[in-house]
Amino acid sequence: MTNQPVRVLIADDQALLRGSFRVLVETTPGLTVVGEAGTGAAAVELAERERPDVVLMDVRMPQMDGIEATRRIAASPAAGQVRVLILTTFDLDEYVYAALRAGASGFLLKDAPPEDLLTAIRVVAAGEGLLAPTVTRRLIAEFARLPEPDRPVARELTGVTEREREVLVLIGRGLSNAEIADHLRLSPATVKTHVGRLLGKLNARDRAQLVIVAYRTGLVSVPKP
Repeated sequence: MTNQPVRVLIADDQALLRGSFRVLVETTPGLTVVGEAGTGAAAVELAERERPDVVLMDVRMPQMDGIEATRRIAASPAAGQVRVLILTTFDLDEYVYAALRAGASGFLLKDAPPEDLLTAIRVVAAGEGLLAPTVTRRLIAEFARLPEPDRPVARELTGVTEREREVLVLIGRGLSNAEIADHLRLSPATVKTHVGRLLGKLNARDRAQLVIVAYRTGLVSVPKP
């Protein structure tokens, strides 16, 4: 039995870009396009109707921007476990942070190489979080500028074991499962199990949201300059 292809919805207000993304996705084995949307509102409607695996979401669109569309998709029971990959030409901190807070699973710039986009689609579809390397450092800096957490760590992390906290700290620091396994001297399968339990206990849909939890609770912090 063959694996089902990753189903992709393309949301961008520029028809030429939508067409380019469609050609790229459709000509890649294991990926398929299930729809196109030219507005944020249309993206929400199509996501609920088609339930793609991944939505490629532009930020600046008419009627409803990509951040609000992402927020509605992430909160919609009708959309199921649809994951959103933000694509934008604007390398701005507020977009990155707002997108992740809205429930996006990844953020990539439109000038990324085509192979990076295809990899990003697969990574996000698999439930991993992905950030463009050019924005990762500034995202961490954004967390560093935020006020100290206004709630005790224990409140949000109730039920999380000590080992799971260790894994969450390393996720917050940007380590991959393989790197976490090496650091904690665990097997990759054991680390994957811990990550899966963290996702369930913290009601997070993917790794990107675990990073947010790690910083928001104060479990991981960035030294102030």
